Amino acid sequence: MDQLSAMRVFVRVVETGNFTRAATALDMPKTTVTNMVQGLEAHLSTTLLNRTTRRVMVTTDGALYYERALQILSEIDELDGSMSHSQAGPSGRLRVEMAGAFADLIVIPNLCDFYMSYPRIQLDIGVGDRLVDYIAENVDCALRGGTPTDQSLVARKVGELKMRTFASPLYLERHGAPTHPNDLTEGHLAVGYLNAAAGRVLSMEFCRGDEVIEISPRYAISVNDARSYVNAIISGIGVGQAASFMVKDAVARGELVEILPDWECEVLPLYIVYPQTRHLSNKVRVFVDWLAKRVQALKEPEQGKARWEAAE
Repeated sequence: MDQLSAMRVFVRVVETGNFTRAATALDMPKTTVTNMVQGLEAHLSTTLLNRTTRRVMVTTDGALYYERALQILSEIDELDGSMSHSQAGPSGRLRVEMAGAFADLIVIPNLCDFYMSYPRIQLDIGVGDRLVDYIAENVDCALRGGTPTDQSLVARKVGELKMRTFASPLYLERHGAPTHPNDLTEGHLAVGYLNAAAGRVLSMEFCRGDEVIEISPRYAISVNDARSYVNAIISGIGVGQAASFMVKDAVARGELVEILPDWECEVLPLYIVYPQTRHLSNKVRVFVDWLAKRVQALKEPEQGKARWEAAE
């Protein structure tokens, strides 16, 4: 029996909760996964898992073995990673989740630069703002906007995005341009952003000097995807707040204009998050460092060129 491989299989079964998901994550036949765990139990002369038709439960011995195995595997991965980093460089598949706007506007346009530096890393990018089961789906890390609230995740801040308030010319022709944030609570509509982690539509925050205003205007539609959010603002159905890099092309085409320019919006922090049980391997570390540089390189568009001026 290859005890190290069996140990890795056992850890994945515990983390995913059953043999089927573990087999999928490991890209192995389910029978192989089952046989390897049974072989490990025979070698240790103890029962690590109690099986039922619906789920797998860890025994007391299994829980103790899992904790020690996780520590040992992390140390082995760190050792292997340090050797590969010093010689051939980081390698392997890297599964990353991020919102579509981040993928389209930050990561994918610069991927050739990343691949030239790290040709042995194969990126699998999942696009969307959904909740992710990092262990069951074998996700290494995710790029997320906003401060993480999940205490089971480790978070590293990679940058900040300045937010501004925008509307389409069509919307402004129909509803007029607000002159104060409080105007948005009467006679105006917003596009709501539905935060999957919070389970609610996010409010809008404005500040000018020491004055801070937080409002929740009536929204005509809410979405949980950044690209759909911007497209809804362009359609003229409501106003919204977005990072400037996300709307710069729409602004250049005249599809969006900035409103309430004297009021600053809340800064959106960007974080790379990964589960505490996952070792931060060299391939993840170099991707995080590279991504932080890409975020910091984002340039703000020149101010004052795309603000609404009502026709006389």
